[in-house]
Amino acid sequence: MPLERFSLENYRCFKNRQEVELGQITVVLGKNNSGKSAVVRALPVLATGIRTGSSYPLDLDPAQGFASSFTDLIHGSSPHGRISVGFSSRTSDGRVLGAEADIQNIADQGTQLVSSLKLCCDSNNVDFSWIPGPDAYSSEERTYRIGRNEKKLSFRGLFPDASDWSDSIGEVIGISGKMREEFDDIRYLGPFRNGPDRFFRASARSSESVGSRGEKALGILIADEMRGQGRVTHELNNLMARMLPGWRLVVTDVGAGMYVPRLHSTRDPELFVHLDDVGTGVVQFLPLLIQQASDRVQPPVHPVIEIVEEPELHLHPSAHATIADLYIDAARESNVRFLVETHSENFLLRLRRRVAEKQLRPEDLKIYFVEQAEGSAFLHKIEVDTLGNIDYWPTGIFSEDFEEVRALADAQANRIENAS
Repeated sequence: MPLERFSLENYRCFKNRQEVELGQITVVLGKNNSGKSAVVRALPVLATGIRTGSSYPLDLDPAQGFASSFTDLIHGSSPHGRISVGFSSRTSDGRVLGAEADIQNIADQGTQLVSSLKLCCDSNNVDFSWIPGPDAYSSEERTYRIGRNEKKLSFRGLFPDASDWSDSIGEVIGISGKMREEFDDIRYLGPFRNGPDRFFRASARSSESVGSRGEKALGILIADEMRGQGRVTHELNNLMARMLPGWRLVVTDVGAGMYVPRLHSTRDPELFVHLDDVGTGVVQFLPLLIQQASDRVQPPVHPVIEIVEEPELHLHPSAHATIADLYIDAARESNVRFLVETHSENFLLRLRRRVAEKQLRPEDLKIYFVEQAEGSAFLHKIEVDTLGNIDYWPTGIFSEDFEEVRALADAQANRIENAS
């Protein structure tokens, strides 16, 4: 039951409701400090309210680094404000399941609560409204109005605890349970990835994700060497051949449970480089490639949304388009979809080219541009047609090459004119 869309309101720099429709690849563009990161980081925060046992609507402890407090999530950081979130999914039999919630901050109690909740199953809705009273701030049970009835409910994340459901709710009984169970796995890889150590100790626990800073990436390779006969490393080297021709990665067992990953030249068997000595660009893109190699060896069973900020970081522009192809292949061959925040024109151009070449359907590519107006941000959805053309482009974005060439030509003409 893949997530189809999510919405935000009064969230960080977005005062008014914004909705993001997810494709196989969803791209978020915008100038610096426009709100791009706030969009892509909203999903990991939202996910903490879905699969959770916490009584808080959003459990910010697992989402450290995204917000130090709930107040940081509220537009204008109002201590008595609220945020609104929503999302919808489609089941295998075509039913649309959705939820919309208002989360109220109670500053003097140091807590938050779901002040209203709407659960939807196609055209059937159930509305919950919080009723202030003696139990209003209880972390266990609070009183809510459901239709014409009132009921004490305890919440786990954004949803009432399953034990509190009543037969009076009708056809939408179990929606929250289904959403908890089938909500996409969310991966997040931030814009700055950890540099590798020279030696790695084997770990008894392997990971399905490279981590938010790529800190688990090489651990995946070492676990694979120990238990998987090097299949992930083999796939990694197939991918590296497209981005770093002439080199392959080798993980060497040096004894005592220690491993050394190095880049070996495919042209000179005597030439190798330790990973902590290679260029910054290689260190930055290795977690991306290791994640894709791991998924090729063991494809995710559950739907995954992989969020990547600036996948092109420290890479030569010629590699940006290759990353786009990497994500197209992964989205086509697996349960993984991508939500990408990028500054790369080459990345976007390759996606549009693949649409024109019929390798990517236009409906599978969603593009959003974040703009600012009157102290608030908003999302402008950019439509793509079957030829890869777009229906909107903001002024001055990715026009720097043209402007610089024109300015260079003007300067050259002025010098020639003055010289004569």
